[in-house]
Amino acid sequence: MKPTGLLFFPAFDWAISPSHPEREERLLYTRDQIFEEGIMDLPQIREYQPRLAEPQDIARVHFCVPSIDEIATEAHRVAAGGALVLGDAFAAGEVKNCFAIIRPPGHHAMTVAHGNRGFCNINNEAILIEYLRHKYGLRRIAIVDTDVHHGDGTQEIYYHDPDVLFISFHQDGRTLYPGSGFVDELGGPAAAGTTINIPLAPYTTDEGILYILEDLILPILEEFKPELVVNSAGQDNHYSDPLANMRFTATGYAELNRRLAPHIAVLEGGYSVETALPYINLALIMAMAGIDYSNLREPDYEPGAFKEDPANLAWLKKLAALQLENFRRREELQAAAMKSLGDFYTTVKQIFYDTDNIYENQRIRLRLCPRCSSYRVIDSAAEHGYGEWRRVLCYSIPLYCCESCREEARDAYRQSLESGGAGYDYIYLQDRAADLYRRFDCGSEIEEKI
Repeated sequence: MKPTGLLFFPAFDWAISPSHPEREERLLYTRDQIFEEGIMDLPQIREYQPRLAEPQDIARVHFCVPSIDEIATEAHRVAAGGALVLGDAFAAGEVKNCFAIIRPPGHHAMTVAHGNRGFCNINNEAILIEYLRHKYGLRRIAIVDTDVHHGDGTQEIYYHDPDVLFISFHQDGRTLYPGSGFVDELGGPAAAGTTINIPLAPYTTDEGILYILEDLILPILEEFKPELVVNSAGQDNHYSDPLANMRFTATGYAELNRRLAPHIAVLEGGYSVETALPYINLALIMAMAGIDYSNLREPDYEPGAFKEDPANLAWLKKLAALQLENFRRREELQAAAMKSLGDFYTTVKQIFYDTDNIYENQRIRLRLCPRCSSYRVIDSAAEHGYGEWRRVLCYSIPLYCCESCREEARDAYRQSLESGGAGYDYIYLQDRAADLYRRFDCGSEIEEKI
């Protein structure tokens, strides 16, 4: 039997502020709990050490404004690099599954990154996925986001990619940051039905969440048949978490991961630092490694303390049926959207970086192609405070892009450079198909290879 890979990077030298929930000691108690229980000495566990993610690993996912060095600190690069180490271990067949217990988190970081939002600068899961797709040729991947906050960054990155299934259950966005993740967010025109959101009412318990797993998530995964399942493993659905209002337990988390059986889990949120997070992380490790977790309990756990509201369970049954139908109709939804929209699809959005107090306006122009998911052009302008604006133009070519669309996007990028980039501070090219990335500084007219 192969072991479970485990990597621990607590980033003790990085914090948003000394009193912020996302601070140095967030994983200190988890580390102590793991070593106290002797988990690291068991033959079912193999420990790995992190490394730095390379700039190119980050550029496959993000347009960092103004640069990768400014957005991704060493701590961010080590956290992302830790996920890549485990990705290599899994791809090499050294482990049956693996869990990256890392910080800073990443699932709120979007394609364009102007700063920190939702405690996230760069997206660890997306960086891992694009690394595995590039290096090992994986294509069909499923992400199951179990954080209490909607994984809006990961959703945005893969919203137009029909080969990546994104499923997120989270506390209803009407009651919690980031205010998104509703049932009608199903994916872009060429990928409709491959984004599945499950907004949960506050105080949903183990019973409700495990119902959604059994009657919605697992059937979808069975039908989608991904080559890889990644768990964006937020631990803040716990009943004691100070940032949310859910009623999940450590045992519930263990059971969730036993049934879900992800290939790779990457830690996201979880801010009950002393009383819950060490037990939840331990529960995930034990479940993934096949170790008996029946006696694992939080110190304040009371059996039978939380009962699922029958009305909420009835609603969850309707929600599961609705979203399963949306997933099964995805080809129909995609065909209808592509037929009605023509050659291009344009949207606008406003994004608030709550941590860094940055306001961003985006205009996204998506090329619609019957042969591929095609390219995006993102025009982004962000106010970084005190009237300082940064405006960038970003060309993103997906990995599985047809040659015609790829050349069209590269020509558009070159034309933007020939015009001198009037009105922009930087122009970027992200060509995943060629694993080629460029950053053009409009002020100095210098094109930099990443």
